Amino acid sequence: MSKQDFRVEKDSMGELQVPQDALYGAQTQRAIDNFPISGLTMPREFIRALGQIKAACAKANIDLGLIDENIANAIMAAAQQVSDGEVDSHFPVDVFQTGSGTSSNMNANEVISHLASNAGVEVHPNDHVNMGQSSNDVIPTAIHVSACIGIHENLLPALDHLASTLRNRPNKSSSSLKQVART
Repeated sequence: MSKQDFRVEKDSMGELQVPQDALYGAQTQRAIDNFPISGLTMPREFIRALGQIKAACAKANIDLGLIDENIANAIMAAAQQVSDGEVDSHFPVDVFQTGSGTSSNMNANEVISHLASNAGVEVHPNDHVNMGQSSNDVIPTAIHVSACIGIHENLLPALDHLASTLRNRPNKSSSSLKQVART
C-alpha cells in the first residue's frame, strides 16, 4: 500500500497509520500489529453477539439517562449493522489475542463509533460506545451469546437432520433387504 492508502489515527498512545478504508481505529490496528498469530479472526456468531451487546448497552444507557438519545440511536443502528454481518471484514483481530479480549471489544467500539459517526453524530468509541462496560463484561457475555446462537442456528438443526436420517435409515435398509431377497 502506498502512503496515501493510509490515514493517521491518534489516541492516548500516539499516532498510528490505519488503512484508509478501515472502519476501525488505532486500538484495532495495534492488535493487528501486535498479535499476528494464527490468521484466524473471530467467528461470525461472536461478531454478531458483540453487535447485539453494544446495542443493548446503548439502550440501557438511554434508559438510565447517561447518554444523549441521538448518540445512542446512532450506536444502536451501527451495532445492528455489525450484528447483521454487513461489516465483518472490519473485524481483523486474530482470535489469539490478549487474555481478556480487549482487542475485540475495542475493535467493536471503533467500528460502531465510525459507522455511527458517518450517520452525522459524533460518537466516541470509549466515551459513548463502551460507556459503562469493560472487556470483562463484554467478552464473556459475547462468548455465551455466540454459543447460544451457534447452538440454535447450527447444532440443533444438525441434530434434527441426524435424527431424521437415523429414523429413515431402517426403512431404507429394510426395503433394500426385501429387494435383495426377491432376486
